[in-house]
Amino acid sequence: MQNVRLVTDDLYWVGADEHRLHLFENVHPIPRGVSYNSYLLLDKKTVLFDTVDWAGCRQFLENIEYVLNGRPLDYLLINHLEPDHAASIDEILVRHPETTVISNEKAFMIMHQFGFHIDGEDRTFEVKEGDTFCFGDHTVTFVGAPMVHWPEAMVTLDLTNGVLFSADGFGSFGALNGKLFADEVDFDKDWLDDARRYLTNIVGKYGPHVQLLLGKAGGVLDKIKIICPLHGPVWRKDLLYFIDKYDKWSRYEPEEKGVLIIYASMYGNTEATAMKLGSNLSQKGFNNFSVYDVSSNHVSYLISETFKYSHIVIASVTYNLGIFPPVLDYLEHMKALNLQKRSFAVIENGSWAPKAGDLIEAFLNDELKEMTVLSGRVTVNSSLNESSERELDELADSLIESVTET
Repeated sequence: MQNVRLVTDDLYWVGADEHRLHLFENVHPIPRGVSYNSYLLLDKKTVLFDTVDWAGCRQFLENIEYVLNGRPLDYLLINHLEPDHAASIDEILVRHPETTVISNEKAFMIMHQFGFHIDGEDRTFEVKEGDTFCFGDHTVTFVGAPMVHWPEAMVTLDLTNGVLFSADGFGSFGALNGKLFADEVDFDKDWLDDARRYLTNIVGKYGPHVQLLLGKAGGVLDKIKIICPLHGPVWRKDLLYFIDKYDKWSRYEPEEKGVLIIYASMYGNTEATAMKLGSNLSQKGFNNFSVYDVSSNHVSYLISETFKYSHIVIASVTYNLGIFPPVLDYLEHMKALNLQKRSFAVIENGSWAPKAGDLIEAFLNDELKEMTVLSGRVTVNSSLNESSERELDELADSLIESVTET
């Protein structure tokens, strides 16, 4: 049975939701699922914008045939070749031998690498940035978006009605469940965290490339009326709200002035220290903080929260005279995703040879960019005592002062 939504007068969402997949890219948990978005334009010529993952192909094909209603599919326009969007290309071309594929040079190269059956000059039309293409009433132009987050990625702007087909840009984890538009949900409450986690973990490394794309979009911002991403809700209202979020995240600027407490505890003493710090902050009237156990929360959530907050406290036990392995993994993810411009405080615990603090600070200073390590490291020997409790209280004061100043 078909399940489509009308985006504009002649543009349909024909994608599919995914609820069975547990790990996106076999890495990131998606407990709320994910959507694979594809869009079909009915102009004098019909145009399909991207395809879907193989898992959603059956629903996708039913949607396309329903919307086409016997019409030929004239064009398949591919903005991004990652398999969660491109896996169904061959299925479309087998069912519609009349279809011409529109994309760019690098995209066609990757199509051949994946073994898609697109041979023949009559089946392909290569475009480059700045080109235009007319389908009848609608004329589109193409804008390169290399490394957002694959090298072939591009976005397509419909100059007629202002629809931006933004590929992986402005996407989000989470299945749509029938609610296509961002204004049909409580985005701040139910979607913002997934949108941040998607951007920071999938595209976070490529912040400068996102900035380049945003700069290009800025030149035609007055023409963009609707944003149609390949994952997550479609934006038809408050576009600048979400564009501003992407701008902050891709510039590595904190979304909020607040404190994130990440702790690693083997037997509960470092956990108790982290909780005591939270109590100290709250008792002093500061409540914009979150606390996470690095061992029981997937690192993708920790990275998302790290992009959110201006200040991060790392409280770690010493393990084999080194950094507790999940904390080291968290630090390595920060490095891989190019995170920068944050302030850190360090709490270490060690029963006989506390070494984690020195090693964490060295990593922050030597491996990451534009990080500030606050003075006043707290060292706990096995468990809190009167002296370390006093230091912890002073750390709370220092954090509040630093957050207020930034």
